[in-house]
Amino acid sequence: MLIQKSALENSKELAVHNYIASHPIAPLQKIDKDDKRFVESYDVAYSLNEGTNLAAMDWKDFEHLIRELFAKEFKASGGEVKVTQASRDGGVDAIAFDPDPIRGGKTVIQAKRYTNTVSVSAVRDLFGTVQHEGANIGILVTTSDYGPDAYEFAKDKPLKLLNGGNLLHMLQKHGHKAHIDIKAAKIELAENI
Repeated sequence: MLIQKSALENSKELAVHNYIASHPIAPLQKIDKDDKRFVESYDVAYSLNEGTNLAAMDWKDFEHLIRELFAKEFKASGGEVKVTQASRDGGVDAIAFDPDPIRGGKTVIQAKRYTNTVSVSAVRDLFGTVQHEGANIGILVTTSDYGPDAYEFAKDKPLKLLNGGNLLHMLQKHGHKAHIDIKAAKIELAENI
């Protein structure tokens, strides 16, 4: 009787194994999208034109623009991007959720509308935020650029640094135009203080 029971269990295992091996079953990835920091987003890109200086635009509009651009990037894979509240956001301006079980997951996005070079401390902060959030990757987007120490720190880490030129390329890729003039933005932002 013991031999027959063992043989029956083995045949069940073989049947399950044969079924799994011969039928396509998509891998599953469960992403928790419940976060009280999320707020209603709005689109900004439609209002941009060649005369829009991204380095001088309202910081809140800039964060929503970055969310909008990444929503377009992640849309093809079924992903979505949500923007977070302006304060007490834990260093996160937006979070992208990519359902692809192989390359997807959670991406933390930080937007820096800067007129100066982004320091290595901002990149270190993003790395800490990626770890704290349990994200797969962190993306820092700025209107300016990063110093050599920031690029060096990000090397071999799950971080992507996108500078002003990269941002303009993303805009163009999605059919929008704007420009970045750091010098003019410094003057305009100083006048508005």
